[in-house]
Amino acid sequence: MIDLHTHSSASDGSWTPEKLMHMASEAQISAIALTDHDCVDGIFEAEKAAGKLGIQLIRGVEIEIAFSPGEFHLLGLDLAPGKSLDSLKETALYGTLKSLAKAREDRNRRVLQKFADAGFPVNYDEIKERYGARMIGRPHIAEHLVDKGIVKNKQKAFNEYLAKGRPYFIQKECVSLETAIPLIHDAGGLAFVAHPLSLYVSWPHLKTLLEDWKELGLDGIEAWHPLARVTDCERLEKLGRELGLRISAGSDYHGPIRPDRKLGLTSGDRPIADMYLSALKR
Repeated sequence: MIDLHTHSSASDGSWTPEKLMHMASEAQISAIALTDHDCVDGIFEAEKAAGKLGIQLIRGVEIEIAFSPGEFHLLGLDLAPGKSLDSLKETALYGTLKSLAKAREDRNRRVLQKFADAGFPVNYDEIKERYGARMIGRPHIAEHLVDKGIVKNKQKAFNEYLAKGRPYFIQKECVSLETAIPLIHDAGGLAFVAHPLSLYVSWPHLKTLLEDWKELGLDGIEAWHPLARVTDCERLEKLGRELGLRISAGSDYHGPIRPDRKLGLTSGDRPIADMYLSALKR
């Protein structure tokens, strides 16, 4: 098995990059992409661990793109191939990710300030202290709301307060696709639309979008994702191949924080075959 979409504690996953590599080894995964949100810092720890375990680490990232009506996430896969990891720090992509991280921090503080102004007993510094150096996101804020007794569970936190369209939602800063694709390419990577069904567009519109995005340099789509039905994944793969796009598959694994996603498995609990590594061939 392989897995081309996973997350570590460097963003919003449960396990440290090193622990994630050990989990992959126990699952007999031969190649794994670490694709943390707006962050490549976990790759350094993961690559060291993967090397000791005999696992091929694929350097990656997941970037949120400004889009409506749904959510548009872009995967950058196989960054800096054949180059040292330190070379990533010299790329425009790395600088942009650092700027996005600062904007995320500012957004989080604004969200918590809205809660505080409404009289809720919340404190962003408490969240930072609990999670340390980890990148803080809405899942951590939701967990804080549960801890404070404001909601019964994290899903209610999103449904009532934090989801798009809810009263305490603040859109985080995103980059445009026209900006993101060249950043990934300049860093040596390939650009894939992650879980395309989260765009929430019709199938005819999706085809038109993919055709337009291919003109911008889009390389492929993540046709296989655990939250999509097998029939939809098969349809996505067929569409992608018809358009001449590369096809990837992933678990979008986060660890126990999202128990519905299992390392090395995708839609229908199907193991991710190593044939999808061909999506990264130049």
